[in-house]
Amino acid sequence: MEIKLRPWELSDLTSLVKYANNPKIAGNMTDAFPSPYTEKSGRAFISMAQKGVSAYLMAIEVEGEAVGGIGIHRQSDIMRKNAELGYWLAEPFWGKGITSQAVQKMVEYAFNTFDINRIYARPFGTNTASQRVLEKSGFTLEARIEKNIFKKGEYLDELIYAIRKSK
Repeated sequence: MEIKLRPWELSDLTSLVKYANNPKIAGNMTDAFPSPYTEKSGRAFISMAQKGVSAYLMAIEVEGEAVGGIGIHRQSDIMRKNAELGYWLAEPFWGKGITSQAVQKMVEYAFNTFDINRIYARPFGTNTASQRVLEKSGFTLEARIEKNIFKKGEYLDELIYAIRKSK
């Protein structure tokens, strides 16, 4: 299945709300990801994504529809050569290799565009699907921090995966 990464547009609002309003997605995201995901949440997100101040946020498009999101968040100060990767995909599209394609495209873009040498992602220890995506995309597990995340009333492990720019 061919995918495209592209900027978010206001015309994506309906599909954004339809797909992001899913507790299974919110359960693997930071608490900043709204749940329930409303039209108001979607409008605020698209507006922020279009400004692109500190992050490069893209829609994952399949067959003309935005079905997920991916972003690269450049770091600052002593971490300025690093960027954090985050992503989500609509449940009907899970297990089709879409997220792996999106991650690989975003990694290539980030290394070619920004003055960084490391991209990292922090999936929850319970999110084995995201761990597989990162491993398939060339990321290696750098650390497991036990019971570091507090989500939905329980402590979860935080994993740190990273990939470095080839010299």
